[in-house]
Amino acid sequence: MKNPFTQENILRVVEPLVYGKRKLMLVILLLLTSWFGYEASKTHVDAGFEKSIPLEHPYMKVLKKYQNDFGGGNTILVALINKDGSPIYEEKFLDTLKKATDEVFFLPGVDRSKVTSIFTPNVRYIEVVEGGFAGGNVIPATYKPTEDMFDLVKSNVGKAGIIGRLVTENEDGAMIQAELLEFDPVTGEKLDYERVADDLEKIREQFQDEDISVHIIGFAKVIGDVTDASAEVAFFFAVALVMTMVLLWAYTGSFKMSVVVLVCSLVAVVWEFGLLTLAGFGLDPFAILVPFLILSVSTSHGVQYVNAWVAEIDSGLEPYEASLKTFRRLAIPGTTALITDVAGFLTILLIEIDIIQEMALNAAFGMAAIIVTNKILCPIWLTYINIGDLDKFREKQIRRENMGDGLFKFMAKITRPKPAVVTLVICGILLGWSFWKYADLQVGDAQRGVPELWPDSRYNKDSNKIVDNFAIGTDILKVIAETKAEACIDYEVMEEIDRFTWHMENTEGVQSVISLVQIAKQVNAGFNEGAVKFNIVPRNRYVLSQAITPVPTSSGLLNSDCSAMAVLIFTEDHKATTIHHIVDAVKKFDADNSGTEVSFALASGNVGVMAATNEVVEAKEKVIVYYVYAVIILFLWMSWRSISGVICVTIPLYLVSQMAYAVMATLDIGMKVATLPVIALAVGIGVDYGIYIYATLREGYKDFHLSLEDAMYRTLRKTGKAVLFTGVALGGSVATWLMSDLKFQADMGIMLVFMFTANMFGALLVIPALAYFLMNYDVPEEKKSLDDVDESKSGAH
Repeated sequence: MKNPFTQENILRVVEPLVYGKRKLMLVILLLLTSWFGYEASKTHVDAGFEKSIPLEHPYMKVLKKYQNDFGGGNTILVALINKDGSPIYEEKFLDTLKKATDEVFFLPGVDRSKVTSIFTPNVRYIEVVEGGFAGGNVIPATYKPTEDMFDLVKSNVGKAGIIGRLVTENEDGAMIQAELLEFDPVTGEKLDYERVADDLEKIREQFQDEDISVHIIGFAKVIGDVTDASAEVAFFFAVALVMTMVLLWAYTGSFKMSVVVLVCSLVAVVWEFGLLTLAGFGLDPFAILVPFLILSVSTSHGVQYVNAWVAEIDSGLEPYEASLKTFRRLAIPGTTALITDVAGFLTILLIEIDIIQEMALNAAFGMAAIIVTNKILCPIWLTYINIGDLDKFREKQIRRENMGDGLFKFMAKITRPKPAVVTLVICGILLGWSFWKYADLQVGDAQRGVPELWPDSRYNKDSNKIVDNFAIGTDILKVIAETKAEACIDYEVMEEIDRFTWHMENTEGVQSVISLVQIAKQVNAGFNEGAVKFNIVPRNRYVLSQAITPVPTSSGLLNSDCSAMAVLIFTEDHKATTIHHIVDAVKKFDADNSGTEVSFALASGNVGVMAATNEVVEAKEKVIVYYVYAVIILFLWMSWRSISGVICVTIPLYLVSQMAYAVMATLDIGMKVATLPVIALAVGIGVDYGIYIYATLREGYKDFHLSLEDAMYRTLRKTGKAVLFTGVALGGSVATWLMSDLKFQADMGIMLVFMFTANMFGALLVIPALAYFLMNYDVPEEKKSLDDVDESKSGAH
């Protein structure tokens, strides 16, 4: 049975749809573009804490289960510090701290029950007095700015044990802690992180002066800083457009041609945003990479198409015939490349993190739009292009093409035995280096602070200031000790938690640990005149009950029936290696003590969120790339039914992907939610390059019976120069990102420059080198010379 899906049969169906009613099709595309443009105008920044974490991960299920009791990981820290180092116990500072606490309390989306500072009633002290214990709020309700009150507050701060936690170690500053809810409890709507970040910045502006500095960190503030850079991102996008436009004009020798390519690419981006909005999504700040990738892929295809169309014009055809012949030659391989991209991007949906799934859909929408704009809009538009003086245009194009002949003839020699062997040996060395460096790739953050921002950014300076002045640090892992009800008066249970606390205090990477059992031991010693020998877990349940009674559930250390107790582990940083080591220590202790009544469940807190995310990324990052390659291999095989074709295209892609990992490791760019999709998304550029080069090389070798070297020379003249131009132009335009105030954007700029240029070299150098060993055995018949080839009879190839 004959295959109905041959290129000839497909083109027989598609050509009348594209060229039969050209004006009607243009009207339809114009209406669709107008509609998508209207929808695209509604695009909004859609940031969310929960969408950036793997909610189905076991750690996050623990977080959600106990969120009301122990909080989540979406925290805000606002620190006020006296610039001259003077103590906080004076009227101006305490008045400022009280007003700032009130402002934080009324921020939209704040869980007001968990706002904490020395002015909130959930911060209390306990002291031993004659006849028992006394206690109260650190700052009494009767607070008045008097010297006696300042002395009392200072005394209460010491008794409360909050120095290093809510008050700096040298007592020249104080902290306000708060947690954000994903939905605003007042309006019920999804929290607007931009608004929260703006309100936090207003708090800074309101209370920071010549005496007091204000330092703010938290997920909301990160989103705010990234979003504030959106204008800069738009600027770099515009710069890239202008640079691409100028380079296209220089490359094609025609302003009209450059406009066709660029407008079609912009239309694809408009369709992408329109489809994204219609699907109910916004643009996440960490997905700013996707629209540029869509523009880049669209430009790559547009350059190939216009380049081929100009070549047909040079051969003497009119615009309509030139467009039709170009369509017959490039529509199938180009569409195959784009469909492969779409299917490959959709494999990223396997990662159950909302932001990554949104990026996958976003990229898939963009690639689907490119199929329409570059395979329908561009071909139809070219049929209406009026060149003007055709003879002059052809002369100019011939001169332009002949300029690269010497280079192309030299590059075509790579299909000879020695150059091919040398090329593949170099590839082998690079692959070995990549595997060696891959061991250094961090899954998660590879640096202190927030790696999306530069080390000298205000956010990271604020983070360092807080870490340097508070003993507990800004990174917290909450481990939940799950047990039976009323377990906090059971000696065996509390002793087990005490052992766990000691174990974690002595784990590398842990700064300090806070647990209910520590406080119970201190209270027990207090009942015994502060004697050190009584700083133990009481065996008597009634004495133990007395020791834990002063600790309220609002402390975040125990739930209402004491069936769960939180152990707060403050880490030195949130580097991937630190988190991995501490999490392993928790798991090992829990496994070694599995026969007890206590189970230590991971995890809550911001480090718990990072741990879960890192584990998902580590488990999926290789799998996703392999799925992408499986899709690529499937479509390549369906297109050519050739093992040599599959190998020639995929080997360079795989080499570049592995080298990209090595580059990330070398530059300390961690593999995380924001960077995981980059490798898979950027593979799309390489697929396009590879398919165009191999399809043209195969055509010259098998259909026109040229020698492999002549076929490669012909390929370089027809599609290779377009690949070369695209790699240089896109790499050059995205290099402007290196000047960005966002380190994330600069890092992605480095990665894209590498991916664009490395994929370009892979297609132009590695494919022909592989072809020497794989294609020379496919067609043994006698070869022709280029002078004997009549390409006007190439039909639908």
